[in-house]
Amino acid sequence: MLEETLKEVQKGSLSVEEAKAKLATYENLGFAKVDHHRKKRQGFPEVIYGEGKTEQQILSIIKAIKSKEHDILVTRISHEKAAYILSEHPEFIYHENAQILYWKDETKLKKSMKGYIAIVCAGTSDLKVAEEAAVTAEALGCEVRRYYDVGVAGIHRLFDHIEDIRQATVSVVVAGMEGALPSVVGGLVSHPVIAVPTSVGYGANFNGLSALLTMLNSCASGISVVNIDNGFGAAYNAVLIYQLAQKGASEK
Repeated sequence: MLEETLKEVQKGSLSVEEAKAKLATYENLGFAKVDHHRKKRQGFPEVIYGEGKTEQQILSIIKAIKSKEHDILVTRISHEKAAYILSEHPEFIYHENAQILYWKDETKLKKSMKGYIAIVCAGTSDLKVAEEAAVTAEALGCEVRRYYDVGVAGIHRLFDHIEDIRQATVSVVVAGMEGALPSVVGGLVSHPVIAVPTSVGYGANFNGLSALLTMLNSCASGISVVNIDNGFGAAYNAVLIYQLAQKGASEK
């Protein structure tokens, strides 16, 4: 891109000011500085956090990112805000339970990848967080397999799926209440497990603190823990692990 831009300036088809704007690492919208070089540094474009932003602010950021032909991912976006964006961009996809809005350029060639990310969810009440993780991973280009309502209160339900879960590249395990499920899964698989505590539970759950502490104190090895209800953060880390595994496999 740098070489092409310099050639355009040399030819006179692009002014110096236009070239500076084209090569800028970020775009200043006044209320936000959109990081256009995020994809070069981290592999993915900047993700838009929807809470606390107005519909118009989100739309402006989307337009800035899309102008660079980058995929779009908006997290924690309400139905009302998503409806406003969809009225302008009907090509976007909205998952209400996950509160995620995204768009992918399907015309770009996709790499053939092996393996999948397992999203393991303890109970139906945890689905919102589990779906945030699942849809995020899918939007970032990974295959996802869901194993839901397999909490420790009926652990036989987990065992019915454990062979499939063992074949995953990485598992994201979501649980509220006492948060025991990641420890169980971690003791049964040979791949990394990312634990996500949820705020689901009764009074002594302390809005997810009990699940968080249980996961941090897990006796099973290979478990990493993200913050309470952070399905997005868990999925992002899982995707990085997934891609490293793909890279390692392709180099063999």
